[in-house]
This record gives sequence, structure tokens and C-alpha cells, in this order.
Amino acid sequence: MSYAIGPRLDLRQTQSLVMTPQLRQAIKLLQFSNLEATAFVEEELERNPLLERDETAESGGPERPAPDQVAIPGPEPADAAAEASSDVLTAEATLELPDYAETYDPGGAGDGVAAGRGGNLAFEDDERTVDDFAAPAATLREHLAEQLRLSLHDPAERLIGAAMIALLEPSGRLSVDTAALAAVLGADAAVVASVRERMMRFDPTGMFARDLKECLAVQLAERNRLDPAMQALLDNLDLLARRDLKRLMAACGVDAADLTDMIAELRRLDPKPGASFDATPPPPVVPDVLMRPDPRGGWILELNPETMPRVLVNHGFSAQALTRVSREDRAFLTEKLQTANWLVKSLQQRAQTILKVASEIVRQQDGFFRLGIGHLRPLILRDIAAAVEMHESTVSRVTANKYIATPRGIHELKYFFTTAISGTDGESHSAEAVRYRIKAMVDAERSDDVLSDDAIVTILRREGVDIARRTVAKYREALRIPSSVQRKREKAMPA
Repeated sequence: MSYAIGPRLDLRQTQSLVMTPQLRQAIKLLQFSNLEATAFVEEELERNPLLERDETAESGGPERPAPDQVAIPGPEPADAAAEASSDVLTAEATLELPDYAETYDPGGAGDGVAAGRGGNLAFEDDERTVDDFAAPAATLREHLAEQLRLSLHDPAERLIGAAMIALLEPSGRLSVDTAALAAVLGADAAVVASVRERMMRFDPTGMFARDLKECLAVQLAERNRLDPAMQALLDNLDLLARRDLKRLMAACGVDAADLTDMIAELRRLDPKPGASFDATPPPPVVPDVLMRPDPRGGWILELNPETMPRVLVNHGFSAQALTRVSREDRAFLTEKLQTANWLVKSLQQRAQTILKVASEIVRQQDGFFRLGIGHLRPLILRDIAAAVEMHESTVSRVTANKYIATPRGIHELKYFFTTAISGTDGESHSAEAVRYRIKAMVDAERSDDVLSDDAIVTILRREGVDIARRTVAKYREALRIPSSVQRKREKAMPA
């Protein structure tokens, strides 16, 4: 038996998945939030001369109907409770994709003509008020600096005060030691302490204090309420935090009625006087999907046009340029044209996928939208992936950092995915719904009937939820609800 050794040419046919750079970018684009997707499109607009921003909707031109619509047939009319328990949702999902018209009329006012908001010649639609033209409010440091100039006249003391303002913490504290600050400034420690004492009376009172005790003491002294009993209460703030009323009464030498008045006086003070001065409300979450009730029954879903990047391909420019450039430039333009076409197609696919997944989530959680959080169903990624015929990883990317505006508020799409808790009757319950039920029971309890974790377990099992005591304790801690002993002390303390 002989073996032939030598080169040989074979043909084999195999299948493999190749992750091209465009495929990788398409997966990233699907996972991007609206801000990240907008930033990515802006970068592409700068790099690609064949891409243009679609400003058709912004110019006020006529809008054509959305090219794609998804209608979800609903069940026969039934009462709300039956619909909540049903797995079918009456809904119509409308996909609003960009209008890819290549020409538009930008409009605008003529030269030398006064125009209203947005270039409008009339001012009837201007929604601005007097508050929009008001000067911006002074910051906390500007407010304190003005008081410093009016209160302290010695240049050396002003420099010390300016240094303290620069070192001020957002809460209004100045935790730097007086001796250390004096050594850094090259000043006398007594002068630094004197400046700090006077600046603690600035508005808002209690600024530049070293700790909570000193902050509250300054505010009480300003109100002429810092008597020996109140000073003793400030010296025992740890007992107040534990709601140990008996030891507090003994330490302050007062009865229950006087202690109640003293605690009420403390609650009227501001423990962080600097925190609320420059506080700005957090920016609102801009939803990716808009949801509203359908007059015919069910829900209507559409993509938010404000968060959806709008781009189009300038085919006219590319056709002219390809006939007039060299071979090297033609290769460059061809590559950019393919990239532009891919980006437009990827944005369309991203919009379709988001709306498809959101529609199925609304279908599955119809009871939540109709009756509240108590009717939130257990839901996992596999359920949505099987319904929309996608992979679980795709559904996970779609629901990450995507928000939907519903009649019950703005929620992240991942909010509707909750684990299941077994029921005594065989029916599963959503963990989020169980947490809501625990919070409702704690909020409704009386001061003479505080529910322990075991009592909550008994009530939930009576309602059909098979839950362990350690699970109730875990949910209670996640909701930042104190233990039954702590709640009993808090409810025993007068408001």
C-alpha cells in the first residue's frame, strides 16, 4: 500500500458568517441611543460629501404619508379586565420614516423684513414669554461675592472670604480646617475664624459650616432658638437619627411635648443651604417612540421625528461629479456613495426594528397601560424575540437606551422586562408588580399596625403570590423602605 505525497488542488463549499465593517457599524447603530445616533450621523455628514441633512420637515413643506405602516389587528370588544388578561392587543403602529425628497423650499423672510420666530412674518405663533427675556439669575458664588463686598471692607479679609467662596462645596459646607486654611493663606488663624463666623450669617444662612451640627446651630441662632436644650439635641443627632426618643428626652431634659416642638423646629431648617441655590432640573428624557390611545380602541405608536436622524443621498451631485473627475477621485466618490446608501438603509432598518419591538412590548403589556403597574406581566427577551422573529441579542440592543412616551409616563423599553414570581394558583406574577404591592401596603399601614416582613409574606400568599421572606426583605431594601422596627419608631414620632 503506497501513499502519494505531493501538492493537490481541492474544491470545498462551506458557509461562514463574515463580520464586515459595515455590519459591525450597523449593529452599533442599532444599539445607539438617540443622542449617540445623532452624533454618529453628524460625523458622517462631515466626512461624506454625498450626504445631506434632510430638512424637508423643518422647512414646513408638505409631508407625505409614511412609506411603511404596521397594523396589528385586535380582539373583539371586551371589558377592561378581560382585555388586561388577554394576550392580544388592539393597536396600530405607524412608522414615520424620513421623507427622502431631494429638493425643498427653505422659505424664510425677505431681506429687511422683520420676522417672527422661525422666520415667520407673523408673531401670532410666538410662544415666548417675558421670562424668556429675563436676565439669568445670579449663581451662588456670585450671590456670596456680592455680600462679601458689602459686608467686609478690609482688603485682607476680602481675600480670605474670596478663598472660602472658591473652596465652598456644593452643599454649602466648608470642610477645610481653619488652621490649615490660615497656613495656606499666610493669615492669622483668629482672623480666618472671625471671617468664617461672619460669612456663616450670609444668605442663605448656614453656609461655610464645617458639619451639619454647626450648620443647624447657625440657623437656630439666627432665629434666636439656640437654647441649652436645643444645643443638647444638636449634640445627640445620632440618637435623633435612630429615633431614640427616650434617651433624647433624658439628654435634653425635656418632656415629650417639648421634644416634639424641638424636632419640628429642626425640620424647618435647611441642612444643605447651598444645594438648592444653583439646582437646575435634570434635562427631560426625549422618548424614541410616541404612544397614544386610538379612538377606535387600542394604541397608536409612531417614532419621534425629533430623535430620528434624517439624511438623504445627493444623487444629482454624485452623477455629475462621477463624469468629470479622474479615476482616483471616481473610486473615492463611488466608495462614499456606497457608504451613504448604506447609512440611509441602516437608519431605515433601525427605525423599523425599534417600532416593531416596541409594538410587541405594548401588545404584551396591555394590562399595564390600561390598569396600572399592578397588572404588569412577567416578560423576558425571549418572549419578544420569538414574537417578532429576531434574535434575543437584537431585542436587547433595540431596548437599550430607548424610551417610550406612554399615557403612564416615559419609560425605558427595558422597564417592561421583569422576572416572574410563581403564584399559589399556578399563575406567574411580575416582580415589579409585587414590589409595587409591597410599597402600597407599607404606605397604607397605620402607626399602631406596622407590617413585618412575615406579615407581608402572609398577605401576598393570601393574594396568590408565592414569595419567600428573604425576597420581601430584598425588595423592601431595594425600595429603600426601613425595617418594621425603624418604621414603628418613625410613625411614633409626631410629624
